[in-house]
Amino acid sequence: MRRSLDGLDEDELLRRVGRGDRRAFDALYRRTAPWLTTRLRRRCADEDMVAEVLQETYLAVWRSAGSQAQSSSTSGSAVGWLWTIAAHRLIDAFRHRARRERIPSVQTFEAVAPAAEDEALAGGMDANLERALHALPPELRQVLRAMVLDGLTARETSLLLGMPEGTVKTRARRARIALREALS
Repeated sequence: MRRSLDGLDEDELLRRVGRGDRRAFDALYRRTAPWLTTRLRRRCADEDMVAEVLQETYLAVWRSAGSQAQSSSTSGSAVGWLWTIAAHRLIDAFRHRARRERIPSVQTFEAVAPAAEDEALAGGMDANLERALHALPPELRQVLRAMVLDGLTARETSLLLGMPEGTVKTRARRARIALREALS
């Protein structure tokens, strides 16, 4: 007797994938791949790179779902974990392309302490913050999304968006100032 997996949420599907359930993996892929593809396409216009990143992401999910499923009660949602993997794979793909084009690779550093925006967004967005984010000009919102929501550094955002690091920093600062003004 085969039970339908349609009623299960992504966290439960991930737990089943962690136990080696191929049907759960297929269901998780069918449910999340369209969303993940769209999100990757917003950050990369190269369809081949998006397809490669998507494949590498789901391969990583299959390989490490067991360890994530065991810690999922404290580390967040399955979808958030999936996006984190994809974002890092996309950065890796940009770095690989940069090396091929003989552009020097960029060394990244971990943040010492979370920014105030990270802490505010970690607790969820209230309606005022969401309105303020949507009121930002697209170029500021794009940088803020990459740096705050996706957790990328200024250098990683620079590579991802194809703009100078100084421009990324300026736009991030302008976006933060605009958010502070809108929320005060």
